[in-house]
Amino acid sequence: MGFSAMLQAQNTVSGKVTNMLNQPIKGVSVYAPELHQGTTTDDNGNYILANLPNRSLKLSFVFVGFSNQNKTIQNLQKENTLNIILEETIFEMDEVIVSTAFNKIQSQNVMKVEHETIKELQQKGTATLIEGLATIPGVSQVSTGTSIGKPVIRGLSGNRVLVYSQGVRMENQQFGDEHGLGLNDAGVESVEVIKGPASLLYGSDALGGVLYFNPEKFADANTFKANFSQKLFSNTLGSNSSLGLKTSTDNWKFLARGSYNTHSDYRISGGDRVTNTRYNETDFKTGIGYSDSKFSSVLRYNYNNLDLGIPEDGIAEQSTSKKTGFPRQGVFSHLLSLNSIIYLKNSKLDVDLGYIANDRSEFEDSDVAGLRMKLKTFNYDAKYHLPTFGKLESIFGIQGMHQTNTNFGDEYLIPDATTNDFGVFGTANYEWGNSSAVQAGLRFDNRKITSVENGTLGEEGYFKAIDKSFDSFNASLGYKTNLADDLTLRLNLASGFRSPNLAELTSNGVHEGTNRYEIGNSDLKTEQNVQTDLNLEYKNDHFEFFVNGFYNHINNYIYTSPTGTMLENNDVFNYIQSNAKLYGGEVGLHFHPHPLDWLHYETSFETVTGKKQNGDYLPLIPANNWSNTIKGEFKIKNWLEDGFATFNVNTTLNQNNVSGFETESNGYTLINLGLGGTVKLGKTVFDVNLNGNNLFDKRYIAHLSRLKTDGIPNIGRNIVLGVNFSI
Repeated sequence: MGFSAMLQAQNTVSGKVTNMLNQPIKGVSVYAPELHQGTTTDDNGNYILANLPNRSLKLSFVFVGFSNQNKTIQNLQKENTLNIILEETIFEMDEVIVSTAFNKIQSQNVMKVEHETIKELQQKGTATLIEGLATIPGVSQVSTGTSIGKPVIRGLSGNRVLVYSQGVRMENQQFGDEHGLGLNDAGVESVEVIKGPASLLYGSDALGGVLYFNPEKFADANTFKANFSQKLFSNTLGSNSSLGLKTSTDNWKFLARGSYNTHSDYRISGGDRVTNTRYNETDFKTGIGYSDSKFSSVLRYNYNNLDLGIPEDGIAEQSTSKKTGFPRQGVFSHLLSLNSIIYLKNSKLDVDLGYIANDRSEFEDSDVAGLRMKLKTFNYDAKYHLPTFGKLESIFGIQGMHQTNTNFGDEYLIPDATTNDFGVFGTANYEWGNSSAVQAGLRFDNRKITSVENGTLGEEGYFKAIDKSFDSFNASLGYKTNLADDLTLRLNLASGFRSPNLAELTSNGVHEGTNRYEIGNSDLKTEQNVQTDLNLEYKNDHFEFFVNGFYNHINNYIYTSPTGTMLENNDVFNYIQSNAKLYGGEVGLHFHPHPLDWLHYETSFETVTGKKQNGDYLPLIPANNWSNTIKGEFKIKNWLEDGFATFNVNTTLNQNNVSGFETESNGYTLINLGLGGTVKLGKTVFDVNLNGNNLFDKRYIAHLSRLKTDGIPNIGRNIVLGVNFSI
């Protein structure tokens, strides 16, 4: 009686989920993304969600083996009934895309966005998050061994690619060649990849694209969940352990997760280990949330501690120790985020606040840091969703950043400096018919950089003071339509920009890990680009095909160029600018032959070419890649469900299109196997996967490996065993 009376006093949605035969489906996930609130259907397929806002609400219905249903209820009443019929399917689910402005599901989205769950990436047996990302077509990595990886999207990396975690842009001195992603995959639900300029929503540095990591979901209402996962890696004798706890009531939500990751030096084909590529990582994430009919708020915190060995001697002293030697890096990061949504009568206000403290030290030959930089960043992002007008949705927003960099060591890579960003934007989305939409937007940004003079004029390590201001206007226009029932066309034109970073403006010395003397240029202009994207997708019950093409023109592209002189026994490089262009794309298909319901064949090919205005090739352009996967799905009696077996052949072609100071790279083919599923032994249930990567222990050197110049191969055969227990 008391529970019933309570439900009557608030907005609720209830209903029943059935299949095409009108049979109830138990265990369907019913989730409201905006509220971070969910539940599951009971034995009779029934569900109920309470404490809902007095406005429209988006709900997703997800169950393995069935098509994902996404519904919007307009103008919630006190009691709402929504019955759902799920249809069996063999293809990927239609996910809600968070990284774009209007949070549409992918089939409705004007922009093509790649979406992968972390579980899907982990099933590929990769050792790190960035290795998993590099399996997504159009994404690759600049790597230093197995511990440091920088994302590359269609040939652009570093400060040209933004990384978002917990709704906050990551700032961790990403300009550096040996500064990795700085994220652990534990406590991350999924990743979305925007391949192309996203300055309209994200401002400076999103010129090349965005990696947007969605955090782990809270538990369903009135439940408690715990899980423990363990992964073991044969090559690095590595271990990755993670323990998570979460619970929710109708209004309150809480979760916490701790992880520890440790690896020895990686082994190449033939048995030798690459000295001091070992690393250790401690990660802790926690979050608390509250939601009711007028307000939703989530506070999250992430602590990450990285202890990284820096390979300097190549294949030297052989050891399986996990204690890092010299030189090494120590990186501490604190990320605090607050996301709040205020529901108004016919509109809403979405506010993201973030604070990041990044403490980066380098130890050359002792435990006293020669280089130490503390980067503190405060971000704010407020978006007002105006009342909808028919099929027209619109957003007005402001965005900004206040950042300080302070040096505490004797060595300086960049000077003490302050950066302030401010941006204002508006965007609108209009839909007509059942399948067509157009989206457009306009934005203005200002970035102001001031730095402090340091050192003695004329000597290495001297940084003159700068006081620079950079302005940029950017726009985007996108169109999506269904050319036929199963054929979708997307066409997008967008501009982006990137202000020069401190290293490019002020460098004066031998840059870390590059073995060259770099001299900055305080007169550099803002990089400005325009990119055209074309996406064509065909999908029916047994066949999917996609082709993505892009052309990216960049004005004032910043790069280093040799001067022909030497300082401190190193070649001198200056930062200069010229126009550049990148073009290419991805093509792929997914075939599920009927009546072989257990069999899948997937293939994809990716290519990118980058050139300067004078016709020379740009540096750090990934080689063309062709990936083929055969996947079988099966069930064994009552003890193994959702079983899978994969056979992957990944072919990387020769890279002969190189810049003046790069060397060409030979192609190679790697064979990977995977096996796993959900095991049920009595009341004990756990997920298990066994992967064999580079199964034939191929000896190869990736074109974007920073150890390539020393002739050091990439990782050899690696057997990965992972288990995940729900407690």
